[in-house]
Amino acid sequence: MDKKKILILGASGFVGNAIYKELCSYFDTYGTYCSNTSFATNKQFLRYDLQEDDIFQVLENVRPDVIISALRGSFGAQIQAHQHLMEYLMKYKTKLYFISSANVFDAYSKFPSYEYDKTLSESVYGRLKIKIENMMMRLPKEKTAILRIPMVFGNTSPRVREIKTSLENNEAIEVFPNLIINVTNDDRLTQQIHYLINRNKTGIFHLGSTDLIHHEDFIKDIIKRMGNYHPLIKRVYTTNEDRYLAALPKDHMLPKNLMITSQEIIDHHIPVD
Repeated sequence: MDKKKILILGASGFVGNAIYKELCSYFDTYGTYCSNTSFATNKQFLRYDLQEDDIFQVLENVRPDVIISALRGSFGAQIQAHQHLMEYLMKYKTKLYFISSANVFDAYSKFPSYEYDKTLSESVYGRLKIKIENMMMRLPKEKTAILRIPMVFGNTSPRVREIKTSLENNEAIEVFPNLIINVTNDDRLTQQIHYLINRNKTGIFHLGSTDLIHHEDFIKDIIKRMGNYHPLIKRVYTTNEDRYLAALPKDHMLPKNLMITSQEIIDHHIPVD
C-alpha cells in the first residue's frame, strides 16, 4: 500500500517542525519553509512565502492526501491561503488538519471551554483562528479536523527557551497569577496528531492537558525543575478574578496513553540542569 502523502504548511516553525519529525518516518511527508534556509537542501521541503506565493503551486507539486496547517505570518495572507485550501479540498480527495488555538474562546473567561462550545474571541489572533475554523465548517465533515491547542511547552519550545534565557540573564519572568490554563508539549501533541491521522479522525479536538493549572504555578514549577534559581517574577494582573483560557476535551477523548497532565509535562519534558 502506498504511504499517505502529508504536507505540513509551516513546517519550519516550532510546532510544524515537531509534527514533521514525528510523521516523516511513517508517511511520505513534505513541509514548507519561508525564511529559514537551513531547510533548502532537504528535498522534502518546499519554499513557500505566504505573502508572495500561491498555495496552489505547492499543492500541485505535492498532491497531498493530508494537509496540516501550522502556518504563521500575516493574518490577511493566512486567510487568503486558507480560502484557496478550501477550494482545493472541494476538488480533491484531501483532508485538512488545522492547528487552531484555545484563544478562539478568549472572550469567555469564566469557564474552561469544550469542543462544541461557541467560539468568541477578543484577541486578533483568536479571531483569525475562528475565521479559518468557520471556513472549514462549511466543508463536508469528513474533510476537516480542527485541532485546538493551548500553550505549548517542551525542551526546545520558545516558551521554555525564553524562561531559561531570562533566568541566565537575571531578567524578570512574566506570570499571570489569575490565569487558569491547560498546557501541552510538543512530544505529546505530535503523537496525538499522528494518532488522528492514522485513524482518519475528523471533527474538533482539544489537544491539551486534561487538568488545569494557574499560569504562575506552572511557570514556577518549570523554574524549580530547571535548577536552583531565584527568579525575578513579574506578576501581570489583567483582571481581579480568576480567568480561564483552557480548551478541555470532553466529546472527543483520546486513548488514555495519549492523554497528558500538566505535572507530566514538567516531570518528563523540562530539561534539568
